[in-house]
Amino acid sequence: MSQLSKFENKIPKKIYSVLKKRGFETLRPSQTKSINAGLFEDKSLLVCTPTASGKTLVAELAILNAIFHDKGKAIYVVPLKALASEKFKDFKRHYEQFFKIAMSIGDIDSSDSYLEKYDLIITTSEKLDSLMRHKAPWLNMVKVVVLDEIHLLNDPGRGPTLEIVITILRELQKKIQIIGLSATIGNPQELADWLEAKLVIDTWRPVRLDKGVYLDEKIEFQ
Repeated sequence: MSQLSKFENKIPKKIYSVLKKRGFETLRPSQTKSINAGLFEDKSLLVCTPTASGKTLVAELAILNAIFHDKGKAIYVVPLKALASEKFKDFKRHYEQFFKIAMSIGDIDSSDSYLEKYDLIITTSEKLDSLMRHKAPWLNMVKVVVLDEIHLLNDPGRGPTLEIVITILRELQKKIQIIGLSATIGNPQELADWLEAKLVIDTWRPVRLDKGVYLDEKIEFQ
């Protein structure tokens, strides 16, 4: 863990102020590594760290930078509608006073033109695919796309759509920043190379993980 104050000169002033208002005093390893890897310089990142290790804040920092510094929009892509609803509630709770947040997970035959009025759009890969096929005009204002659970690229159901979405986005926006998040990826460097992203790997977790074998009502830890 690192003191937030040590990174004050690396974090844009307005974003630093938001973090202080939210009560942050320290940063976790994945967050400091992401900052040092160019998070605020619009570098694409693939962040592979354990569950609850702070990946979401990395995404939030990229989103704040896109909206406050780059004066553009941000898209947060999740695999499930239920997860989209959860993220929407979380972002509204923490950031509603700073920028406009919308969720788009409905009719895939609609371009949802009203989204032009919002700074952050939370959606699924299937819905984003539809928005791009409908040529939603506000897409050219997107500066960062967060891809949560990016390891689902290997999923036979959702993987192809997610791959198409990433490919088209990079073609539409040559300088778009991509933030991929995952707890487990078998080939992280290969995926980072494909994304043209810097790989951020860390093993820190808030609670120690012990492995053991349970037999005859006893656990033998390794």
